[in-house]
Amino acid sequence: MKRRRFVAGTIGALSGLALAPAPSRADTAAPRAQGWQSVPASGSTPAAQLRRIAAAGPELAWAVGEEGLAGPSSGRGLAMLWNGSAWTKTDLSHLTHTRLSDVAGVCSSAAWSVGRPAGNGSPLLRWDGATWRETAFPGLGEPDVRLNSVAVGPDRRVWICGSRDGAARLLYREGQRWQWLDPLPVASANLYRVVLRPPGEVWVCGDQSNGGGWSGLVARWDGSWTVLPPVAGLRLGIADLHPAGPADVWAVGTEAGIGGPPGRPGNPALSHWDGTAWTRVEAGFTLGSLTGIAGDAQGRAAWISGWNYQDQNRSTYLRRDSGSWSVVRGPAGAAPGPYLNDVTSVPGSTGFWSVGMTSPTPAPPTEAYTERLQA
Repeated sequence: MKRRRFVAGTIGALSGLALAPAPSRADTAAPRAQGWQSVPASGSTPAAQLRRIAAAGPELAWAVGEEGLAGPSSGRGLAMLWNGSAWTKTDLSHLTHTRLSDVAGVCSSAAWSVGRPAGNGSPLLRWDGATWRETAFPGLGEPDVRLNSVAVGPDRRVWICGSRDGAARLLYREGQRWQWLDPLPVASANLYRVVLRPPGEVWVCGDQSNGGGWSGLVARWDGSWTVLPPVAGLRLGIADLHPAGPADVWAVGTEAGIGGPPGRPGNPALSHWDGTAWTRVEAGFTLGSLTGIAGDAQGRAAWISGWNYQDQNRSTYLRRDSGSWSVVRGPAGAAPGPYLNDVTSVPGSTGFWSVGMTSPTPAPPTEAYTERLQA
């Protein structure tokens, strides 16, 4: 079953083409930035965006996406490296990938990325301390293999979610050995994100067919699959999740709904699993998307990245404080209309990074964009 995949950046990429944004609220009436600051990520070729970010510590982070999206061009992969003081663009001229979709890393010798090639199949890249190099895995070059998201644990075990032989699966690496695990027991499923929770839980999210559209999908692997009840919605995709525990899971995404003009923005979707049922939580705005979620040093859900269609002159976050979520806006004047694709915590600190693009439409002059919170 073919359907639109609501991964980070999709809604923003389309919505700006058909509808003019509503007037922004006055800055004096909006929540303050609460410490978020724009950090230059220069060097990308418009149109460009960063889709995902991973941090190993305050002085090492990776961000990936795509650049050179102009006219009929499908673009090329984009990768940036944070060295503690500045972002620098990594040379990918030896690769032929049109997009890098996700990145994960715990140290300079244990970082991985997955992407989209110029042809069939999906590539797997490994950071060698200086650049990204393609590496072999079972299924490399097969036209139906898709690698969508990657996670790396402190033990350096690698987990990748994607699909092979027509089924959603996990690809697992321990030492030098790769292994495809049992298929997810859900028909017509798409996986968008894989997330690790110690001591041995691997969580995935995405969407699944419900007959007339699709519902949000969340599942856990701990040696076998446990699939949670679908997250109900009208064409709902889950872009990211944060499992604080088996009975405390937050899921974020976008609900496309039904009807409306072409390019209609979706609705932000925030849901909580309490071990028994999903509960929908108000996001604080009604048109836009929620794209990423990150926990704090204690493992509690803390920040959500998003995009508010009706208030685009600053970036938009949700912050959890005292058990409730509230809207927080990023710095003023940092970009024409920043769109955030992801947010992550910085190990060894109380800080966070977010990444995206300088406007919600991936067409020139849109560039790669990052923000940082140093708490």
